[in-house]
Amino acid sequence: FLIFNPLTISQLLNNSKKFPKDFFGKKPWASKGEYLKLYENAKKNESYMIKKFEVNTGYSINKKWINKLALHTQIVKKESKLNYEHGRLVYSSLRNYLKDFQNKKESVMILETGTARGFSSLCMSKALEDSCINGKIVTLDCLPHNERMFWNCIDDLEGKKTRAELLEPWNKLLNNIIFLQCWTKEALPNLGFQRINFAFLDAQHSYKSVMSEFFYVSKYQKMGDVIVFDDVTEKKFPGIVKAVNEISSEGNYEIKSYIENEERGYAIAKKII
Repeated sequence: FLIFNPLTISQLLNNSKKFPKDFFGKKPWASKGEYLKLYENAKKNESYMIKKFEVNTGYSINKKWINKLALHTQIVKKESKLNYEHGRLVYSSLRNYLKDFQNKKESVMILETGTARGFSSLCMSKALEDSCINGKIVTLDCLPHNERMFWNCIDDLEGKKTRAELLEPWNKLLNNIIFLQCWTKEALPNLGFQRINFAFLDAQHSYKSVMSEFFYVSKYQKMGDVIVFDDVTEKKFPGIVKAVNEISSEGNYEIKSYIENEERGYAIAKKII
């Protein structure tokens, strides 16, 4: 269900001069105690809206599992309030989509843009595992998977790690994921998808980039297939809001928005034509 152009992909992956080095800096950002305090505070930020979504779909991710993963991949030093509720939303959305594949020998193809530390990829991989469905997640980011670096997370206190090493405790789930270091705009035309059942778009947050990714994904989707948009907030990312509204007005996708507050919002688009 996926055909790579080996030469072009090799060129993309090896063109390291284009990719950022030491993206999160050259030393740890905080002490272990600071990261743990951030973690304890972040665990309290549970969304009633997403809880209701979980109830409506009938699927919710294991709380202990996602909290442990978040400690290593979502608890970072930054100015805005920490929130990893999108992991719950994307898990439940994918589980809800996958229910129609139960007892079928059909493989599912998932595309993610904006891998970062791999949190969302693993939440989706767990959805595949919990649904007992065969599938692959192709996730794109300019950050490397096998290059040691600091990640602005608690693991930095143990020294530089690759993303693969950072995610080693969830090694079994990594078998479902293909990590590509690339620029999304350059890579997408060279990924020979036959179908994209489900997509999570969380890379560049401009109107132009979101629309470009959407048009690419929509070409490979059938009726009932899904796209989840992150950061649908007018205050921080008006370009994403504009893109989602435009997609909704076209009428090919049914879109439901889930706006938590002025800093957190999501949209789930289901193809209806």
